[in-house]
Amino acid sequence: MINRRTSRQIELGTVKIGGDAPITVQSMTKTDTRDVQATVLQIWSLEAAGCDIVRCAVPVREAAEKLGEIKRQIRIPLVADIHFNYKLALIALAQGVDGLRLNPGNIGGQRFVEDVVASARERRIPIRIGVNAGSLEKDLLEKHGGPSAEGMVESALRHIRILEDCNYPEMKISLKASDPRMMIEAYRMLAAQVDYPLHLGVTEAGTPGVGTIKSAVGLGALLSEGIGDTIRVSLSADPVEEVRVGIDILKSLGLRKGGLTFVACPSCGRADVDLVKLAKEVEDEFRGLNEEIHIAVMGCEVNGPGEARAADIGVAGGRGIGLIFKNGAVIRKVPESEIVAAMREEVARFLEERRAKAAPETAG
Repeated sequence: MINRRTSRQIELGTVKIGGDAPITVQSMTKTDTRDVQATVLQIWSLEAAGCDIVRCAVPVREAAEKLGEIKRQIRIPLVADIHFNYKLALIALAQGVDGLRLNPGNIGGQRFVEDVVASARERRIPIRIGVNAGSLEKDLLEKHGGPSAEGMVESALRHIRILEDCNYPEMKISLKASDPRMMIEAYRMLAAQVDYPLHLGVTEAGTPGVGTIKSAVGLGALLSEGIGDTIRVSLSADPVEEVRVGIDILKSLGLRKGGLTFVACPSCGRADVDLVKLAKEVEDEFRGLNEEIHIAVMGCEVNGPGEARAADIGVAGGRGIGLIFKNGAVIRKVPESEIVAAMREEVARFLEERRAKAAPETAG
């Protein structure tokens, strides 16, 4: 049982962050925000993958002016990513965004911060203070001899005090670094000093292979300690992959329910089927499935039947064949070449039967 850190609760549109709210998964569009159609299409794909909150880059005025058009076509909260130019934040707020990513110490002065806060206060729009190890203030780099957890926390506290001086506690904080150890240390330090919700992330994590590992290490360590209220996995890949990895990290710790749970054995000399190939084919077949279902692909008679029986739909490979399990019982024996097709049929039948069973209860 993970005991969550106690934090204040904020709201981005209809989504709550912090307090006892479920941990949310975020991503960021990789389109030019000025291209409304491309941006909306990417957000729709993120919504379908289970993304809870989406952020768009706002580097220029025209991008800020397109946010309202984008927001009207999506269903999840929209956050505007602002750097340096407070006027872009004001435009974004006027367009109806649900949140800002903006460091108050970097937009030109206290008067400009007050202007942004005054506009945000009308709808209690949260502001995320986003500290990045790669862009720490020069004096902090000199003081700490380069990027460090201590410098990141000190930077965050500076920005936090600016909003506190404006009597505006509607904020969440991120302390991102490409080094998981540094970000873990920074979040632990800040979590002990403030009660604001924390947005977790390993920044510039890399391609899906190494990036997934670094994100799982950094986020997993903190989440297992109860630290973290919303997460973003940063990958050099389609943002949908970021969402899938984020959801899988939460599910692995029991912090998120629903969706596909996929289990596959690593294969070994006992396997009588090409388990690696089979597992990849089955995973690809059901990758886009957003239904709550447990699917298992196993390769031999040692652990295979047990794991397959524990799944809603499973397969245990034999010599040139596959035993298809459903709710713990063998229901079919098919040739190896037909396993994926059989799994497809049985998953579809399982979901259809579950919907039919739930329908009378819903009607009643």
